[in-house]
Amino acid sequence: MNQTLVTEFLILGFSETPQLQMLLFPVFLLLYMVALSGNLLIVVAIGSCPALHTPMYFFLVNLAVVDILCTSTILPKLLGSMVADRTISYGGCIVQLFSFTWSLGAELLLFSAMAYDRYVAICWPLRYSTLMDSQVCRLLAVAVWTISLANTSVNTGLLLHLPFCHSNVVEHFFCEIPPLLKLACAPTRLNEAMAFTADVILALGNFSVIMLSYGCIIASILRIRSASGKQRAFSTCSSHLLVVSLYYCTVIYTYIRPASRYSLHKDKVVSVIYTSVAPSLNPLIYSLRNTEVKAALRRLFS
Repeated sequence: MNQTLVTEFLILGFSETPQLQMLLFPVFLLLYMVALSGNLLIVVAIGSCPALHTPMYFFLVNLAVVDILCTSTILPKLLGSMVADRTISYGGCIVQLFSFTWSLGAELLLFSAMAYDRYVAICWPLRYSTLMDSQVCRLLAVAVWTISLANTSVNTGLLLHLPFCHSNVVEHFFCEIPPLLKLACAPTRLNEAMAFTADVILALGNFSVIMLSYGCIIASILRIRSASGKQRAFSTCSSHLLVVSLYYCTVIYTYIRPASRYSLHKDKVVSVIYTSVAPSLNPLIYSLRNTEVKAALRRLFS
């Protein structure tokens, strides 16, 4: 009977230190506002500027949509739990987990698509328009969203079969796979194996592909004779590498371990980076380091 009584979860959040929670509220509110407004601006600016209707900016729009989905799934509920009710229904928790895992997988795959685009642009410039035409871009985008949807469907479906009877207190600030597995009163080996497999393929696998792509890119850049050419080529890739390094390191750290090794305080800080900080930094990094996006934003505001 106890296994069927869990109808809601208590999101612990940062409530163990009330003073810290009140300090964090404006921080997370600012992060959400920056992420939402920044990514919406990128979508509108690129969409309204025909000169930016290229593969690189097509994937950047997809990345902005993913970041909006990620932050809107987590931060509004987190902000609400800081000032009001900290409970979330069982269904609401599953929906939050599903949406977040979908956005997480899509972002990891998008980074690989963006790295492939830069690889073709720099290493095969004469064949770029053929290898990265609109049909190829659309197929890559469909693959990104479909594969990530399949991944989240499998992991969420496995979680739905677990009974929760030990406790309903989620030691986290949102519903994520590792803290929820700790609450299950049934074996979670299959869930952990699937989460580990997904992390190896989506995180480690994509990270390896990206590093291989950038190894070829760097080798190609070093063969460029002019200093201005090298600088221009590096500037188009440096922002992507910065975002990738920040994102992949934190995701791999979280999902590559069994749920039994989940740490309350340490993992919260790590999760903040890929759920709140990275989506807020992405529009700033890609706009401030990109003259074409800055020009489109100036035209948009004028």
